[in-house]
Amino acid sequence: MSAVAAPTPRTAERAPSAEQDTRAVWRGVFRSGGVRMLVLPVSAVLGILVTRLVIDNYGLAAFAQYGLLVGIGTLLPFADLGMAAAVVNAVAASPDVRADDHLRRVVVTAVRILLCSAAVLTAVAVGITAAGLWPVLLGSGLLPGSGPLVAMACVVLIAVGLPVGIGQRVLAGLGRNHVAIAVLGLQTPLVLGTLVLFLATGVPGGSLIAAVPFAVTLALSVVCTVIAARQLRPTLGRALRDVFRLRSVRGARVFDVAWPMLVQMIALPLAMQTDRLVLSHLVGPGELGEYNLASQMFTPIWAVVNAAGFTLWPVFARARARGAESSPLPMAAAFGALAAVMTLVVAVASPWLADLASGGVITLGPALVIAFGVLMVLQAVKYPMGMFLTDAPGLRYQAYMIVAMLPVNLGLSWVFASWWGAVGPVVGSVVGVLLFQVLGTLVYVRRRLAAAQAEPAPYVAGAR
Repeated sequence: MSAVAAPTPRTAERAPSAEQDTRAVWRGVFRSGGVRMLVLPVSAVLGILVTRLVIDNYGLAAFAQYGLLVGIGTLLPFADLGMAAAVVNAVAASPDVRADDHLRRVVVTAVRILLCSAAVLTAVAVGITAAGLWPVLLGSGLLPGSGPLVAMACVVLIAVGLPVGIGQRVLAGLGRNHVAIAVLGLQTPLVLGTLVLFLATGVPGGSLIAAVPFAVTLALSVVCTVIAARQLRPTLGRALRDVFRLRSVRGARVFDVAWPMLVQMIALPLAMQTDRLVLSHLVGPGELGEYNLASQMFTPIWAVVNAAGFTLWPVFARARARGAESSPLPMAAAFGALAAVMTLVVAVASPWLADLASGGVITLGPALVIAFGVLMVLQAVKYPMGMFLTDAPGLRYQAYMIVAMLPVNLGLSWVFASWWGAVGPVVGSVVGVLLFQVLGTLVYVRRRLAAAQAEPAPYVAGAR
């Protein structure tokens, strides 16, 4: 039997109580959610101004393309290849982020893989453009002429941002997700400023404006990475210098958590973010514009949930590292209740917001508003459970559930869109999320918690 190592200063410290842990978790949740809530009204108001300026100055067709191409970003998170999971888990579980060799090697491997992914994605975008396939892929919502080139530019900007975005994941693992939220919250003001500049200088930006959010996000990601490098000094800086030392610097194992995360990143956008493509192919710009506007109103709710919920990932990762997992179900109930309140506020204000944003051009039906509201609540309920299952077995299970959800969601969305127009794909998403992500994940979480309670408590050397 191996000897028990002497406790390090970190392990020798008095462990925080369960009450202190709970308060710390809620502080992190409210800090990230609070920052997002501060950003939210500004982003929402300025987003409405962007919508109004695009429609008034460039027309409804330009706004339809704007929403369609902005949606490309939600269809390509799989280009990350699951590296976010590896980086967040490595940072959160690290005993000393400034001198952890394993963490450094994880970052080296992640950046190398992301650079390869960026090169492949750029080559694919150029190839699609050269072959003239963008109208086939994106449907009638794409403007003729300049539309394909702008679509290529959007994808290339996403590709360049992949390795640069490592800083956001590092900040999340450090429990400083609120910093990344605050920095990235500058996106909408900068997009609006660029649009105003286009209009003031007479730049014909009706088609080009769709690429601006991606360019702004790239610049803000650089800022996040600089901040993260300061927090991890010298680990992150050394890792970035070691990326191209292929022969002398070896990486670390990442694919045990990366591949199930990658499966989710491929399947989840196909299941949840193809609604615009379905509408573009089946019903055209009118219904697509209605969907875009409703999505613009309700997506901020999901942004708040995502900001607050993502804070739970490093919390659950650290708890697993010390063998002290706790149930995510109270968090899931609280998240659902908060999302319901926010949804009700947006639903009541939706007629006024639609008139303000579109100048009366677009009217939202009550069925579309209700469907989006239900979807937001379900997404909020499942988020803490998903963050609880971010180790390798949990990520694998979530991947299986999302793969099972994919054909159901896509099939229902296609059928319902042909029947009900803009509301159809949202109803399809509601059914898929309820069955596979809420109920399916709930079953697994309960089984896992029951198994953990049945296991004997681990022996701790020196305990009385």
